[in-house]
Amino acid sequence: MNNLTLTVENEIAVLAISRPAALNALNSETLDELNEVLTEIEGRDDVKVVILTGGPDKKGNEFKSFVAGADIAEMVNFSAAEARAFGIKASAPFFKLMNMRQVTIAAINGFALGGGCEIAMACDIRIASDNAIFAQPECGLGIIPGFGGTQRLARLVGMGRAKEMIFTCDNIDANEAYRIGLVNKVVAKEELMDTAKAMAAKIISKGSYAVSIAKAAINNGYDMDIKNAVEMEANLFGVTCSTHDKTEGMTAFLEKRAADLTDF
Repeated sequence: MNNLTLTVENEIAVLAISRPAALNALNSETLDELNEVLTEIEGRDDVKVVILTGGPDKKGNEFKSFVAGADIAEMVNFSAAEARAFGIKASAPFFKLMNMRQVTIAAINGFALGGGCEIAMACDIRIASDNAIFAQPECGLGIIPGFGGTQRLARLVGMGRAKEMIFTCDNIDANEAYRIGLVNKVVAKEELMDTAKAMAAKIISKGSYAVSIAKAAINNGYDMDIKNAVEMEANLFGVTCSTHDKTEGMTAFLEKRAADLTDF
């Protein structure tokens, strides 16, 4: 991989986007690499949580950017057809982050602008450093968000706030992002990765199969009518009750001991 680094330890994959000269902007090569590595991770039983973050520069200096957007240098001469294809290309790894059985956490350090905000929104959970900056600045460039921003932002923060961010192109800081529900947590920048890994470890300590089924239930039911969504949940609840983890988890609870949950 030319633009990504991947490390796996204690069932946690840390996937860092690293294009320091472009502040980690997403170009076609990076999107292809993301799709490839996420496909690989999805098939690995030794990875239960994926932390997506922005890598440091080549000298190892502090991150300045999570993802500063899509690569404008690549987009500047796009035709309408090429721009559409670029958006579709991005949707593949973004939907993998959203729907893969592993939990995905965005650890957002520095700029999360345009495509950076959009890729963070594709993750299950977002933790921001206190120096993080968010924006959807596309309208100021004569375009609209093309990597899911008009759809995921409204679902996360509500239509009114999403329209304000997209129409004004204003930057918002980490605390404002937390206030409107764009991120789950804000921490000091030096605590960002430790916080993300601690949350990942806590999630892993639960039933990984149950967590993956809960993720599918939330995602699939979100746009259903409530009756069908609750019926789907009941079906998936039945599936989880046929597992080792259900027997072990409930038995451990009754025996007042820690459960050994192993299904995935």
